[in-house]
Amino acid sequence: MLMLVTEDKVLQLFLGLEGVGLASYFLIHFWFKRLQADEAVIKAMLVNRVGDFGLALGIFGCFTLFQTIHFSTIFSCASAPRNEWTFCNMRLNAITLICILLFVGVVGKSTHIKLHTWLPYAMEGPTPVSSLIHAATMVTAGVLMIARCSPLLEYSPTTLAKYPTKRLPKAESIKG
Repeated sequence: MLMLVTEDKVLQLFLGLEGVGLASYFLIHFWFKRLQADEAVIKAMLVNRVGDFGLALGIFGCFTLFQTIHFSTIFSCASAPRNEWTFCNMRLNAITLICILLFVGVVGKSTHIKLHTWLPYAMEGPTPVSSLIHAATMVTAGVLMIARCSPLLEYSPTTLAKYPTKRLPKAESIKG
């Protein structure tokens, strides 16, 4: 977690998240001779690899677009208009695609949406405190990553899009 908090490069962010995943692996696989623990750790690692793959692609996209992995340089260059990339037969803004891929990494580590299936099996650890440690590291790591990458999210045209809402009728003044 210390590496996540003090990082100034996207690659250090990735390595910090991998360290958090390694701690999770060791916690779940504490009773390595139990079959349930083996199955739980395999499930956790496979699901986390999906998130790590998205995060790695996002980091590669950052390096491809900005030619650097330093957060300060990426954030200062993000305001410049960028080209569009084709991904899965869709034309997307490059920063939007990078933000989506980084979000896949967050979803994988923070056990959201469909990548949460391994979390109930994490109780195969030695104590009930294991689940608290998962909540304190894995989920917090995802939230920290979103907070850290928020300046990049601001320059994505669709990330912060405001959806039209119904306007309430204006209240008429009450005549007395």
